[in-house]
Amino acid sequence: MSVVEQYARAHVLTDADLPDEDDGGAIPVVLRYDPDHDPRSVCVGLPARGRGPGTGFREWTFDRALLEQGLRAPAGNGEVRVWPCGRVQAVVEFHTPQGCSVVQFETKALIRFLRRTYTAAAQPVAH
Repeated sequence: MSVVEQYARAHVLTDADLPDEDDGGAIPVVLRYDPDHDPRSVCVGLPARGRGPGTGFREWTFDRALLEQGLRAPAGNGEVRVWPCGRVQAVVEFHTPQGCSVVQFETKALIRFLRRTYTAAAQPVAH
């Protein structure tokens, strides 16, 4: 099975996490799924605050089902919560001991990522 990695842009909604650039809070986000590591989990990587470009990401790994459920109705589990925000956006809230990051995605980017994960998980293993 192959790893799915998708890059997306999201908007930061928490002041403490706003990027230094004046681009309205848009940040690059990495969405990752590795069925060989854990076929039930997805990973979301956000740029680490206070570091130069390309120097690091903070990553959260959580159930793929949580992401899917959160696109339809509020869902949460521990450090990650997801809920729809209108018809075309979704909000993902990441909790750490240092605080909370609230990030808004276009729903279509998350749906596209989820579809790719299900396709990757369904691919037969080559021998």
